[in-house]
Amino acid sequence: MSTPLPTAQRELRAADLEAVRDQLRREPTTPFTVVARCHGGHPLVIRNAPLDAAGAPFPTTYWLTCPDAVRAISRVESHGWIGHLNERMDSDEAFRSGVEAAHAAYAVDRAGDLAAAGEWGGVAGTRVGIKCLHAHYAYRLAGGDDPAGAWIAERIEPVHAGQRSGRVAAIDQGTNSIRLLVVEPGTTRDAAATELARDMVITRLGRDVDRTGRLGDEALARTLEVLARFTRRARALGAERIRVGATSAVRDAENRDDYAAAVRELAGSELEIVTGEQEAALSFLGGTHGLDPSWGPFAVQDIGGGSTEFVTGAMPGRAEVARSTRMGSVRMTERHIRHDPPDGPDLDALRADVDRVLDDVATSVPVAESRTFVAVAGTATTLQALALGLDRYDPDRIHRTWLTLAKAEQTLGDLAAMTDVERAALPVMAPGRGDVIVAGAVILVRTMRRFGIDRALVSETDILDGLALEMLAG
Repeated sequence: MSTPLPTAQRELRAADLEAVRDQLRREPTTPFTVVARCHGGHPLVIRNAPLDAAGAPFPTTYWLTCPDAVRAISRVESHGWIGHLNERMDSDEAFRSGVEAAHAAYAVDRAGDLAAAGEWGGVAGTRVGIKCLHAHYAYRLAGGDDPAGAWIAERIEPVHAGQRSGRVAAIDQGTNSIRLLVVEPGTTRDAAATELARDMVITRLGRDVDRTGRLGDEALARTLEVLARFTRRARALGAERIRVGATSAVRDAENRDDYAAAVRELAGSELEIVTGEQEAALSFLGGTHGLDPSWGPFAVQDIGGGSTEFVTGAMPGRAEVARSTRMGSVRMTERHIRHDPPDGPDLDALRADVDRVLDDVATSVPVAESRTFVAVAGTATTLQALALGLDRYDPDRIHRTWLTLAKAEQTLGDLAAMTDVERAALPVMAPGRGDVIVAGAVILVRTMRRFGIDRALVSETDILDGLALEMLAG
């Protein structure tokens, strides 16, 4: 079964920490991350770690923090609806079964952080009945299948005046991870969209696809579990359309129709199997969106699990030359890394394969002619988090910052000397990335050396944002 990232290794923006302090009117007592936001972009639901700062159990995983939402549900509770809903549990078998299933799923979700926490009960720490409407609503917004949460939503939404229509969700199905972005359009066509949710779970859908040509049954099952949760969260946050774009692993798999059928059922839309050139263009759109045109021409590199895209263009958002290669962090790890940590022959073979691909790219994509080289996706952002010495993954401290070649090489050297277990223990390393990041880092470093690039502009926005931006523009 797939599990979310441990809360201690999820992203937390300094601005969100301050906002939650203000909302709670106290210092948060557990590590947390924001999983859903309100119309204005402020935190709505946070995911708490199972243990507080003192090491005591904290059984409420999903916590409603928006004061307006809290007050709205308190008004419902004040009319005795906890009791009424518990009475409904006795007379409505379908409702009772749904709530019991929500409790069971919630416990499994919490156990993803700490196995023992799965024994602490379900929603709001109870195993039976309904204890707290706030907790049930929070779980629904986080993607839980919770009929009590849905009942509450019908009675209090919209929580904020001014909520705009046209909300959309984009899901990027990659080789290594599946990611979600839910946005609300700006007040004008040119105004920035408001991010309502951004999440990522590494499910390694593309494991062994390079060797077998098929999506494995276990990998597909754990990925579809996350896809279901993401689509429920998107709808709970008011997304009117859900777009699912799949890249290298699904593109290369002969049984891709199995995934497409699940997307049709869960998202209510047709799966888009993105071609390599489309992937490059979407990465360019997301990676350069909002950059100063005077910084052009631009080159964007998107290092994925199964492929790496190279794309150039003179203006932000307008790709001109694109190339997708069958070179990614998962694919290259499976081909060349045989030891833990990788030994000299492993790294030599990896570098030689990467250099061969880069020589081919150089014949068709003018990367060296760019003025600004933009590196997107998890390899680049994680390398930058390590290079900056961050004690937690804060995207605001990473986005649109410069990573020098010298620092990238130094960080790569440090990572290559570690075991998989040591890399996985780094506070900014997402579980499932540690064993493939050396290959990804080699791709980035060899690219910068091959094309004479002294520094890369690291971007948190990429193909996922490109998918959403195209939806809003359409």
